[in-house]
Parts: sequence; C-alpha cells; structure tokens
Amino acid sequence: MKTINFHERLMLVIKSSLFVLLAFVIHQEAFCQPPRISDDFLIINATGSDPLFTTYTATIERSRLYGDKGYKMDYYSSCNPLSYGSDKGGKMYCIWEIDKVVVDKQAAYHEHPVVIASFPDMAVLIYQPWPGIQVHETFFVYSSKLALVEMHIQNASGKPHNIDLFPILEVPDSLHITKFDSLRNGFITTHYETKKRLISNLYGSAPYPTHLRDLFTGDFNIYSYGGYRGDMSGFYDTIKTDFYSDNRSDSLNMKNTGYVDFISLHTGFLLNPGQSTVIRYYRGIQDEHDTIQDIIDETEYLKDMSLQPFIDNNVRLFSSVPRIDFETDKEKIVYLSAFNLVRGCMLPPAGETDYNFYAFSREPLWGWGHGHQVLHESLSMLAYVYLDPVSAQNSQRVYMEQQGADGLIAYRHGPRGAQTYPHQGKPTTSAPFYSWINWEVYEVSKDREFLEDAYESGVKYTNWLIQNRDVDHDGTFEWGPYGIIENVRDWYNAVFQVSAERYLDVDKEDISDELECLDLSLMVVNEMRHLAKMAEALGRLGEAESWIIRAGMLSKRINELMWEEESGFFYSVNRDDHTFFFLERDLRRQEIIGFLPLWAEAVTPDKADILINTLTDKDKFWRKYGIPTLAADDPWYSPYVDYCCKWNGPVWLLWDYMVFDGLVKYGYNDLAIELSDKMMLAVTEQLSKNHNFWESYSPDNEVLNCPSNYIWDAIMAKLLIVTYELKSEK
Repeated sequence: MKTINFHERLMLVIKSSLFVLLAFVIHQEAFCQPPRISDDFLIINATGSDPLFTTYTATIERSRLYGDKGYKMDYYSSCNPLSYGSDKGGKMYCIWEIDKVVVDKQAAYHEHPVVIASFPDMAVLIYQPWPGIQVHETFFVYSSKLALVEMHIQNASGKPHNIDLFPILEVPDSLHITKFDSLRNGFITTHYETKKRLISNLYGSAPYPTHLRDLFTGDFNIYSYGGYRGDMSGFYDTIKTDFYSDNRSDSLNMKNTGYVDFISLHTGFLLNPGQSTVIRYYRGIQDEHDTIQDIIDETEYLKDMSLQPFIDNNVRLFSSVPRIDFETDKEKIVYLSAFNLVRGCMLPPAGETDYNFYAFSREPLWGWGHGHQVLHESLSMLAYVYLDPVSAQNSQRVYMEQQGADGLIAYRHGPRGAQTYPHQGKPTTSAPFYSWINWEVYEVSKDREFLEDAYESGVKYTNWLIQNRDVDHDGTFEWGPYGIIENVRDWYNAVFQVSAERYLDVDKEDISDELECLDLSLMVVNEMRHLAKMAEALGRLGEAESWIIRAGMLSKRINELMWEEESGFFYSVNRDDHTFFFLERDLRRQEIIGFLPLWAEAVTPDKADILINTLTDKDKFWRKYGIPTLAADDPWYSPYVDYCCKWNGPVWLLWDYMVFDGLVKYGYNDLAIELSDKMMLAVTEQLSKNHNFWESYSPDNEVLNCPSNYIWDAIMAKLLIVTYELKSEK
C-alpha cells in the first residue's frame, strides 16, 4: 500500500472542501465549553478502583430491541487505552501522539481518567495523557445504532505541543473496509457478529442482525487514514516509524478496501499555550441490509448538536431519586450505578406491547437475558420507581396488558406476547411477586389509577394460583410441571433437584411439582397481604379484611405443616403424605427460603427468634458476602460461582433483600443493617475490580463466572434507601 510524503499530505489538506472547514469552525464555536453537571449530588469523581458500573446503552426513546448496541467503558485497565467496547461488536478508542511521543495505554497517561459523572447512556471524564494537556471527554450512546466520543482538549502546560490523534475502531476477525468515503469524512465497513453466546444463544428466528455495516467518522480534518491487521504493538511501530529511515512517513497506509482487524482515522494540530479544541468521533452501526443513508443522516444530525441538553436531561431524570447523605462516596457510586443499570435495560414499546419493557441484559447481549420480562426480574422496579415512576408502572402494565382471560400471568411477557412454555399440557407462570411489586410502585408514584388496575389484575392472578397451583386443594401450593424455571431457583437446588449433578431429564430431575412448597406458599401469603393493602387504600375495606383473613389461614397452615420443631426451621413437605421425606430423600435441607416466613409475616415472634439464631450462625448462613442459598454445612454447599443459575450456595441479591425486608418487619434493624453491609461488600468489591453487576455472588470469595449486568441488582438502590431510613431512626 502506497504511503504519502509531506508534499502529498499538504495537498490533501489544501484539497479539503470549504464546507468541511466551515463546519469545523462552527463546531469549535458552538461546543467550546465542556458539558456541565448542574446537580452536585450527581458528581462522583470516580477513579478506576471505585465501584462504578460502566456499561452504557441508549435511552428508551432512541432504542430498539433488535440491532441494539451497548458499550462498556474501560477507564481502569493500565494495559489498555481508554476505550468503549461491546461484547461482540468491537471497541473504539483514541491513541495519542504528543510531540512525537506515543501515548497508547492508560498506564502512560500523566493523570489517569476520573469519571466526573455517569448516567445510563453517557459518561463524563477528565484525564491528562500528557502533562498540561487536559482532556474533558464525554462518551455518549445516542441511539441503538450511534455512539460518539467528544474530547475537549486544552493546553495548560505553558508551552506549545504538536498533537496527533488516532481514533480507532477495532473489530478483530471480520472487519472489512468497503471504502473510505471522503464526503462523509470516514470509513464505511462491514463486520459479522455471531448469534452464539456462552450462556444462551440469541433466538435464531428473531431478527438479530449478524452482518452489520459500520460508519466510523470524525468531525475533524482527516490528515490520513488506514486499516491494519494485528494488534496495537504493530500499530505503535507504524505511527512511530524510524526517524532515520529513507521511507519515513507520518501518514497511515490509506487503505480503502479489504479485511483488517482495525481502522484508524488520523488528525493533527498545533495547540499553543492556553488554546483548546474540540474533537468528536462517531461509530454508527446498522444491519447491512438497512439503508446506509439512515445512519449517515443520524450522524450528520448529531454533529450539529451540543451534548449539554442530553446532560441536562439526565440531571432531570435523576432529580426524583432520594438524596441520601451517604457515609462514604463508594455507597453513593453504587447507589447511582444501580439506577443506571435498571434504566439502561429499558426498551420502548414494540411488537405486542404498547408499554416500555426491559431486557434483563442489554450489554452483554445474550438470549435468555433478552427474552422479555419475568416477575422476579421485575423486582428491580422496587428501585426503578424512584427514578421514573411512569416508566416503572408501564413495565408492570405489560403484564396487565397480556394477562390471560383466566388470570394467568405467564413466565415471560413482552413484544412477543405471553410466553407460557406449556409443559405436560399446563402453562408456566413465574414466582408470584406481582402484587408486592405493584404496591411498592404505588407507594412511590401515588397513582390511584395504576393502583386500581393493579389490584384488579392482582386479584385475578392470585385466584389463578389458588385454582392451578394447589392441585390437591389442601391449602398449600405446588409449583407447576415446569417447576425448574417456574420456581426461579433453576438447577443445583438441594431440595427440588434429585441428583447432585443434574444428569436426569427435567421431569425426573425436578420434584418441585410433587411437594407442598414452602417458597410458593409464602409468596401467595405475601401477595394476599399486599392485595389487602391495595384494597384498603382503595376503600374496599371488606375485601381488605377478607385478604387478611386468608393470608392468616395460609400462614397457620404453613406453620402446622412445614415447621420442624427439632431443627427449628421451615421446609417443604411431600405433597402426598405431608412428611419431610420424598421416597428416601430427606427434605430437611436448610435453604434461604426457610427465612421467608419473616418476609411474608407468617411466623410468630418466638419462632422468629429461633430463625434468627440459625440465620446468624457463621457456619451456616451469616457469611462474608451475604446469605447463601444453601447452608454452608450442607454437603451440597458450594461457594463457587462457576456458571449461571446455581442455588447450592451463591448469594442472590434479590433473595437476600427479602431476608433483609423480613428482618425489618420483625424489628431486627441492627441485623438488617449488618446484612445490608454484607451485600454492599459483595457488590462493591466486584464493581471496584471489574465494574460489573452479576447474576449471583459468592458468599465466601471474590471470583465469579456467571452472567454479568443483571437488571435485578438494581435492588441495591432500594436496599440503600431503606438502610439509611433505619440508620436515621437510630
């Protein structure tokens, strides 16, 4: 590939169109000041070791279900440049060359990046790649198909500096340059993204694009451009070159076509003392079959937009969250990160729903995490309602909208409608947290119309459970035939799972439909109690009293059947004979669900004291990072989180929150605060190390291999709100 010398470079600059030059001048004048954060509460000043969630997705109104691209920001890895990347779609970043010295890693920065503020769709940072070269950088995911980096660069060093910038898009293995479009000031490329995922492949019949087109462009004068195979060590050699070489060139290779691992734009300028400039580069992405003009138009539109209005929109979004006087900065960072997590999972109405809904993982994108709403993931609404009450209510309205005529709320709901996963001729529901969520949402929103609709829907659903999940009509409840997903507790469950290594098929392995199940029975109690609260708030006092009586009767039945006096604990029992044995299996395995009677207010104070003794036993449940799903002295206990969906030891924050809630209800406030601290320690250590939330956490150690960025970890915001209410009462 031909390189260019100084004279050819000069001609390229001269031939730049007057339109591009004028646009550059206008841009400099319009965007001369970095974005400002007008709310001091939202300023976090997070370093790379702070517990900050750094995944960003477009806001609801500019998002889409298919062809959506989110990004994770790496501002903490010393061996990498400050970068923004997606799980399968590559990453973008900028390499600096200042006075001919290449700064290509964060370890070489004079001052490492500090995140001033972080929102669901954008991050604002400051750093110095070189002494006195101050950079105020904003990363912004504008839409599902367009993201940008804006750099305000100021020379505060007292001496002039020659600066060369190399914005790079890296997509190893499949990146193909279609052309360099001089009119668009950037590359048009294609790349491939597989539907295969480690945890769960994307739905094969769904229109997830696999062959994609990229537009990689900047709003600066292009000095040169290039495409390369290999890694950044080779690129370092390219841009440094040998000063004494006869073939020395300061141009990139001007590659216009072919397969590469990364592409680079190149611009350069002299920055005198006190001078500043603004540079933006953009990454557009779309299905290769879409019209390219769409992404071009969106990019050109954004080039004329200041980012300040988008910052201001985020400030307004966060104006309703409780302002807590946190004891530590880390707590505030986790608090704001939890809101960012849940907001970043929200998507606009699509398909068969007229309401916004969530994917419980947008980045990284994997099939099961993109399969529409489930009631246990919707517990994240307990936190989200403080950020956006209307959106939280609308997410719950997806269930109301698609509820069956018989009252069924199916396992999943969303754009594809109700997903009932029928098994043995019966539909599958999910863990019934429905009316609990709706009441908690109403407590914040105070929307009476929502409460009325939620109550009517909740009554129908609870009646469906009574008719369909108490098949022997003995007053307690069994999970459905597809209990392995319906009971939310998946695999590696010491009670429901027959074998330790799950080698049998679903029907032989899972026995949750053959037991009177403690967890489901308590969930129904909890639903009845919250229906009573709804009815009372609506003035339906007779109905409220009826629900209270029914909840009391079910609680009494649970205490009669499922409390074992010798061990002082609650267990599921055999459906047929109500014993603690299923064939030869002893069902008296101490699981976290044994503490849910506190949460459902279904236990006497005397029994509550006995449960607390077991809960606080460090050899059983009172572990370093929270309450494990199975007692640590059980032979099936494992503290290792080596895959998804394990219930033989890992900590699941939502279920720990239910234990926390139960402690508060029974007045064990000091223990509740201690449990909150344990959960915070688990989350803080992970966010500080890898800046992810996780599906589950180890109760004993720090290494995790499970799905990341699960929506339900947003419960941490609710946990902190309640924890500080408890502390204020003290």
